[in-house]
Amino acid sequence: MIKNRLRQGIVDLPRQELTAEVEALGKELKRVIDRRFKGSFQIREVDTGSCGACESEIISTTNPIYDIQRFGVSFVASPKHADALLVTGPVSRNMLLALQKTYEALPGEKFVITVGDCALNGGLFKDSYYTLGGVDKVLKVDLHIPGCPPSPTTIIRHLLAFLAA
Repeated sequence: MIKNRLRQGIVDLPRQELTAEVEALGKELKRVIDRRFKGSFQIREVDTGSCGACESEIISTTNPIYDIQRFGVSFVASPKHADALLVTGPVSRNMLLALQKTYEALPGEKFVITVGDCALNGGLFKDSYYTLGGVDKVLKVDLHIPGCPPSPTTIIRHLLAFLAA
């Protein structure tokens, strides 16, 4: 993440341009969620050992600029109320059991979404004795959102593409 930040510098879109893109993506996301999930798509998030950057971007999706909840997406405390499991970070040995139990507690059809490069293959931590690697070594992953970390707009765009398919 630090290497990417130093290479890219600070990327900031003018607020009006960002807002227009988020509004367009959000309206389409709301339409898809209304059709497939009767108005709300609930996500339970589990951090299995990340550095916190992906969580920061996920939290940003709920801030006043993005406000993903107005488009029907919300984060819930219990997996029993969730439509999907969202996982960040490489799977650390300490979080393996918690990840498996959270997955088992999801009702009905289970979607697993991973966010960030660490969740894909372990990222910076992939050769560590402390991790098992990517989430796909433990659970079947339905959607991966790439990036280190992915921006809130990237997260919304990938969710839309996945749910619309």
